[in-house]
Amino acid sequence: MAPQDVTKLIVRISMKDRAAFDALYRQTSAKLFGVCLRVLNDRAEAEEALQEVYIKIWTKADRFAVSDLSPMSWLVAVARNHAIDRIRARKQPASVIDAALDVADPAPGPEAKAIAGDESRRIHDCLDELEQDRAAAVRGAYLKGESYAELAERHGVPLNTMRTWLRRSLMKLRECLER
Repeated sequence: MAPQDVTKLIVRISMKDRAAFDALYRQTSAKLFGVCLRVLNDRAEAEEALQEVYIKIWTKADRFAVSDLSPMSWLVAVARNHAIDRIRARKQPASVIDAALDVADPAPGPEAKAIAGDESRRIHDCLDELEQDRAAAVRGAYLKGESYAELAERHGVPLNTMRTWLRRSLMKLRECLER
């Protein structure tokens, strides 16, 4: 169908000519459906959008201005803009952001931080009561993740001696923390 023929149909539609509307639909619906489908990526939604596009064309045909642009460009623009409007409409409103206020923060609160800081201070004070080499072994094993073998080698003691140091040091730490 030539652009002039499409222009004549749109002009006749602006005068509410149903036969012209039917002819325009038959000639252009496949192309406009493709535009809607490309934008919406959903066949059912594109079919629904296409029907709404033709309602717009029926009601707004009088706004079509005959110009150097092809009438098909105008029809495609109507379809494309309508599909984009549907995408925008499906986005959730900004009020959903308010729901984020109810999401709990997994980070410890001020009270928990104060308690943890106090506990940390108590543990370090109790570690300071241990002999220096035993405290270093406990820190290495339980704060730095060093193995018993690494600690035994660094402190120059047998492996079983290192195990004994750590077990006795932990018992002393428990006694200190229970006071």
